[in-house]
Amino acid sequence: YRTCYTEDHEAFRSTVRQFVAKEIEPNADKWDAEGLVPKDVWPKAGELGLLCPTVPEEFGGLGLDFGYNAIINEEFGYNTDVATGFSLQTDIVANYIIQYGSEEQKKQWLPKMVSGEVITAIAMTEPGTGSDLQAIKTRAVRDGDEWVITGQKVWNTLAHLADRGMLVARTDPDAPKHKGLTYFALDMHAPGVEVRPLRQMTGEAEFNEVYLTEVRVPDADRIGDVGEGWRVAMTTLSNERTTIGGGGGGVPARGSGAIAEAVRIWNEEPNVDRSPAMRDELMKLWIRAEV
Repeated sequence: YRTCYTEDHEAFRSTVRQFVAKEIEPNADKWDAEGLVPKDVWPKAGELGLLCPTVPEEFGGLGLDFGYNAIINEEFGYNTDVATGFSLQTDIVANYIIQYGSEEQKKQWLPKMVSGEVITAIAMTEPGTGSDLQAIKTRAVRDGDEWVITGQKVWNTLAHLADRGMLVARTDPDAPKHKGLTYFALDMHAPGVEVRPLRQMTGEAEFNEVYLTEVRVPDADRIGDVGEGWRVAMTTLSNERTTIGGGGGGVPARGSGAIAEAVRIWNEEPNVDRSPAMRDELMKLWIRAEV
């Protein structure tokens, strides 16, 4: 019996479980065949507080602890195989907008992320770079109050649905590799952005390639300082590991056997495939082993 959850946590768990049973599972076969979870599911989840519950109340969230995020991941992992992508927005993107976003950015994006009006994706991995973020080649060149971004990203979860893509690009090609990167909240509907689904052998197409051709991004959509992209990226990866490992005040760091070793390797070993595809598979395995 786990003592880390309160009665409020368990009441929330019941809400999540009912949502999965009512909104997700009846459509599971159809959505799996199409490889697509429709956007209209997101506002339904947002209405029940299932998106970004840790976002502070001043920005439209519930201001809850990470245990609520963990419960969402547990119930979805245990009760359905449908990949909604909720955890990407809830556990990762929201956290680094809270940490690195300006007050204006927080006010602009977080309430809409909580409600499900805005869907976010992450655009870090590039062809040929794998988990080596220092090797990123996508370029962002300053032009007045805008940046012109050209490059390619791959294995991007939710890019086909996303309104904003959290993009890391090289802004200073002469700086040491890890110091020349900057983060942007890319408008995925902007001219020059092309998203191509990557259909897997299972038929699912939750991952995508994103092609960027002279995309103009306002400097107001930059997250963090110029050249701070590596630091923001490390926060992103840390949030992923917290989600996978069950830390952060939610599920205690417990477990043993093969899944514990897999999580240890993910967290500690340098030469590990940390692509979004591998991250999602490890998360599913952890939830099934520990819940």
